[in-house]
Amino acid sequence: MTLTDTVIAAGTDTPTAAPPAKPERWTAQWKELKAEVIDASLCTGCAGCVITCPHEVIGYNHGEGGYKPFHLEEELGADNCIHGEKGCTTCTRACPRFRIWEPEADEHLFGRVRKPEEMYGVYQDLWLTRASDETVHKMGQDGGFVGAMLLWLLDHDYIDAALTSFMEPPDADGGLSWKAKPGVARNREEVLASAGSRYTYSANTLALPEALEAGLKRLALVGMGCQTSSPPVMWARKAGKVSKPFQFNIGLLCSKTFDDAIFEELFEAKYGLHKRDMVKMNIKGVFQIWMRDGSYHEIDLKECHQWTREGCKSCPDFAAEHADVSTGGIGEDNDWTLTVVRTDLGKEVVDRMIADGTIIARPAMEDEKAMKLLRLLSIVSRRRWPLAADRAPSIGVPEPKKKAAPAAAAQRPATDAVAPAPASSVDAAVVADVVAADVIPQFEVVGVSEGTPAVVPPEPEPAVIADDPTPGGD
Repeated sequence: MTLTDTVIAAGTDTPTAAPPAKPERWTAQWKELKAEVIDASLCTGCAGCVITCPHEVIGYNHGEGGYKPFHLEEELGADNCIHGEKGCTTCTRACPRFRIWEPEADEHLFGRVRKPEEMYGVYQDLWLTRASDETVHKMGQDGGFVGAMLLWLLDHDYIDAALTSFMEPPDADGGLSWKAKPGVARNREEVLASAGSRYTYSANTLALPEALEAGLKRLALVGMGCQTSSPPVMWARKAGKVSKPFQFNIGLLCSKTFDDAIFEELFEAKYGLHKRDMVKMNIKGVFQIWMRDGSYHEIDLKECHQWTREGCKSCPDFAAEHADVSTGGIGEDNDWTLTVVRTDLGKEVVDRMIADGTIIARPAMEDEKAMKLLRLLSIVSRRRWPLAADRAPSIGVPEPKKKAAPAAAAQRPATDAVAPAPASSVDAAVVADVVAADVIPQFEVVGVSEGTPAVVPPEPEPAVIADDPTPGGD
């Protein structure tokens, strides 16, 4: 005990521990949020600030080229808030990209910050899972885990409903807009209706008012890491009663989503594929599209990069590190879902689902490729986090190693040589070699609202494409 850590008790010579310093008063408001997050291109569009604003002065553009909050009042303009000037700080307390968000959420959920080597966050168990119910399995993505979990949570009285995403209903002729929208799933029919892949963004938190108006007070949130970090940040920063409805947090492995304009500006303009005539789409090394006339089309994913949503370009959280359970379809077998169990609550639920046969589970380590891709793609995402922002998300991220010169590569012993992968796949041995050397290859993951992204090469490098790691939900 040092002199700086002690005070002398009155009337004695006995040193006693100094009282803990009071936490600094939180004063940051919309003005700081706008400058440090939105204008700094850190905003992912999670809408946490929108749903928590007690004065309802933050709007949201949930459409093409948007997916960002904005200030509604005219009194102080777009960059400041009269309520903030009077002491309201709720919006910054809810933002999962404002200042030291990662350590705060870590400490609240796990009682510690992640270790430098924990590239995909703190966890307890790693499983490969699939739904036992064949209907749930078939209607979901990969193993159908998310649908199975939501139904189990409803049936066992953990939640009243889930905030998730749906697609706009078809028009009179059966044509789809393929527009993802936030919604509330209260029963089996609605859970199954929300299943499947979407490749544009849906800020599922925006469904909170609908749920509360219906008297639904115990909610699960299904969303990518940008959304599932918001409730823990609210709790850590004491955002108030608005955070109380979030009872369970399901995170989707994701690296980025596409802007809605991709349908008209690429699929229709270049290939003549109208979205209203599309009946199914998927990403399996290429963008796959099935049409109502029975035709099938493949589009090179490199062509899609320029439609990457702005909010995804600096997001460091591939693995949805602050969910109770994170999930996505990466690895060898598209029939199973990689499931990362993080919190005590997540473990309780998953263990019970395994025990009662709701899901079939096997150790994730059985799929070495899935585990290596989980780490690899988490590193790729963390490398995007700007150096000027808080450094916590970048801690432990290995520096990329320079590519070996062609001459040096040619001198490599034949016994150590790795056969070149075909254009549509990366052999597990190649991934193992890459990860072991901490070399990050030139490919990334395309994320989805509730769907199945694939690993693709970024421009301008035409490198290899991973063998359909398909992170995302179901």
